[in-house]
Amino acid sequence: MAKAPLISPDNSTERTDAPATGKGRPTPTRREREKANLRPLVPTGKEARRAQRDRVQEQRNRARVGLANGEEKFLPARDKGAQRKYVRDYIDARWSVGEAMIPIMVIILILTAVPAVAAASLLIIWAYVLFAVVDCFFVGRRITKKLSDKYGADNVERGLKWYAAMRSLQLKIMRLPKPQVKRGEFPA
Repeated sequence: MAKAPLISPDNSTERTDAPATGKGRPTPTRREREKANLRPLVPTGKEARRAQRDRVQEQRNRARVGLANGEEKFLPARDKGAQRKYVRDYIDARWSVGEAMIPIMVIILILTAVPAVAAASLLIIWAYVLFAVVDCFFVGRRITKKLSDKYGADNVERGLKWYAAMRSLQLKIMRLPKPQVKRGEFPA
């Protein structure tokens, strides 16, 4: 049985219950679609390169500032963690023998140019290096004891003695992440 066309109030035979179909334009051919898709994967041109360079520079600056400020998100793996932060704060709060090593080495290097003091300066430098190594040994033991008191002896990470020694041998102004505490402000 064939359906009779519905008649609208204006006596036209168009169906009023059916939604309007069509998109109002012809379907694009395959060639037209492929041509529309032909574009470089990476934007080219001076403006695109400049914008990309600016974005990368902004990300680098943010990461550099974050690292200097000690933000956990920007720290390398060797500096992440609560125990490492404790070690950094402890080392930055104290005076260490190794901090003065670079300036003393420069002075000794200048003194080696004077023949009368060259032999004595060599002995002084070796004594100072030995003194710095002994200081690193004792600070490593002290750090391990403080961390075992705070976190438990079984929970102390490996490598913290070496981490403390390396940080204590650097000049305070050259340390990264930058010191977050002042001298004498030891962590709790």
